[in-house]
Amino acid sequence: MFIGEFTHNLDVKGRAAMPAKFRNKIGANAIITRGLDHCLFVFNNKDWEILAQKLIALPLAQANSRAFVRLMLAGAMDADLDKQGRILIPDYLREYAGLKKKIIVAGLYNRIEIWDSEAWSQYKLKTESTSDEIAEKLMGLL
Repeated sequence: MFIGEFTHNLDVKGRAAMPAKFRNKIGANAIITRGLDHCLFVFNNKDWEILAQKLIALPLAQANSRAFVRLMLAGAMDADLDKQGRILIPDYLREYAGLKKKIIVAGLYNRIEIWDSEAWSQYKLKTESTSDEIAEKLMGLL
């Protein structure tokens, strides 16, 4: 399980350090892909396989299903952890997420999200200001 919020810096080669407490849960390699809200998703192999199976089961005849599957699967890349616990984020994914130097690595139970620090701050402010409204809409799920 991944939980917590950590601030890191991308190095000049586009590598991001994974928090030490996440490394053993990721394993030697991970999968990184486009996420939602212009962040990146990082999965360990087990959780990636669970998601991929759900994605390929979506109806091929529906345009929205095809688009979402393409977003997630075609954008995915193997991301091996180096000896310092870093993963290389490909240029196209750094561009998609608008990553600059300072990033946020956030644990969300079965995945990790990587955000540009400024985008994360803006997202959090917006979400925190509407948290009561969001909770009320999700009331039936809790």
